[in-house]
Amino acid sequence: MRWFKPNLRNSLHALFGGGPPTQPLDYEGVYTLEDIRRKMLDVAMSVGDEPSVAVRRRIRYADDVETLWFIRGELMGLLARAHGEMAALSRIEDVSEMFEDLLPPGLRSRPSPLGRN
Repeated sequence: MRWFKPNLRNSLHALFGGGPPTQPLDYEGVYTLEDIRRKMLDVAMSVGDEPSVAVRRRIRYADDVETLWFIRGELMGLLARAHGEMAALSRIEDVSEMFEDLLPPGLRSRPSPLGRN
């Protein structure tokens, strides 16, 4: 006799999630997970199809804001190889601003020494 009998209903519930997504409310100036995902995919597409396939896949299937935050490093490397480091930094700064009120305090970007003249 099994205590927990798996059934189709529980499996589908676990697969597709239970309740509504835990995204911030759409206040003015606060971006949603999908807004950030769309922007990152647009930036990745500027490199071209072939080099950006793996990064775009990771962006598309990221399930929270923190995951997208950490993918920025890969996106920066991809852009730097294609467009140069200064151009990549300016594109990543645009993306980073979208995370303003969505991250825990420990996950903030530090100032870059590349920005100094």
